[in-house]
Amino acid sequence: MSDQELFYLLALLKVDGVGDIMAKKLLTHCGNAESVFKSKLNQIAGIDGVGSVLLNNLKDKSVFEKANKELEFINTNNINVSFFQDENYSDRLKHCFDSPVLIFSAGNINLKNKKIISIVGTRQITSYGTEFCKKLIEDLAPLDPVIVSGFAYGVDIVAHQLAMDYNLQTIGVLAHGLNQIYPKTHKKYVAAMEQNGGFITEFWSTANPDKENFVRRNRIVAGMTEATIVIESADRGGSLITANLANDYNRDVFAVPGRVTDKYSQGCNDLIKTQKANVLTSAADLVYILNWNIENKGKTVQKQLFVELEPDEQKVYDFLLKNGKELLDMIALQCDFPIYKISGVLLNMELKGVIRPLPGKLFEAI
Repeated sequence: MSDQELFYLLALLKVDGVGDIMAKKLLTHCGNAESVFKSKLNQIAGIDGVGSVLLNNLKDKSVFEKANKELEFINTNNINVSFFQDENYSDRLKHCFDSPVLIFSAGNINLKNKKIISIVGTRQITSYGTEFCKKLIEDLAPLDPVIVSGFAYGVDIVAHQLAMDYNLQTIGVLAHGLNQIYPKTHKKYVAAMEQNGGFITEFWSTANPDKENFVRRNRIVAGMTEATIVIESADRGGSLITANLANDYNRDVFAVPGRVTDKYSQGCNDLIKTQKANVLTSAADLVYILNWNIENKGKTVQKQLFVELEPDEQKVYDFLLKNGKELLDMIALQCDFPIYKISGVLLNMELKGVIRPLPGKLFEAI
């Protein structure tokens, strides 16, 4: 995108009354942002939602000065900008009707052909939540997923740290501009995250981490990912907003169950009870429901020589060796395992390289 195109887009987004949805209507009608400003007012008066107030606001010349200052910040700080129609814009977010027209980013972010999940939850994460998150990311690491979160205290920063521990790409979605970091105590993680991942935001350098910005931020967390995982949450909180947004976008939602007496399990338990989230007890649940195939970062998975199998794994392996390709449900039935258990057994066997998944939830011995 040229500086001129970006300049007019920035100016359009600064017009009072022009949000992401209205901006997309104007761009579709006029072709580009420059044409919006240069069109006669009667040419755009017929657009749905455009009234006399907005038409008058389009005459405001101060938006060009604001756009010029932001463009200078972008160029000076080598900020990456993605337009919602660009190839480098998140594919999933692109299909959300209220997605940002522009996304600003810093770091080394690559979303193409990636498994992308968001992990969210309370800022008061407990030892239970921390241990579950650690086990989850450890088990998912062979699939090389991108871990998205909000870079806040609690679950967010734990998820980011663990992703970095396992050399996974991780992205922090910010509720403010890229000229600052909030909370300030998390500045120590910035350099490491930008090495393999980084930060994205829809907010300009003039935006502060105000309360309402976090709600807007949550729709990006939900919209750009294949699934949203709620580790822990009280009966109210931003993570529940993210989960509801993910449901609105027809994304999968997972929640970690907990004791009914635990404050920070109430939100998760309610999501499960109201059927707004799948129960998440292990990485195997996620792999099964999302129908992910086990990959080893582009390398062919081969059976290890003299691999040791648990008794349950040996039973499944012998069954597949004898019967060839079989459906997950049939494996569970013939091996006399409940579905929730067979999912975990199959995942462990895939990681050991003794079976492989096939399309249609089929599995075969290697």
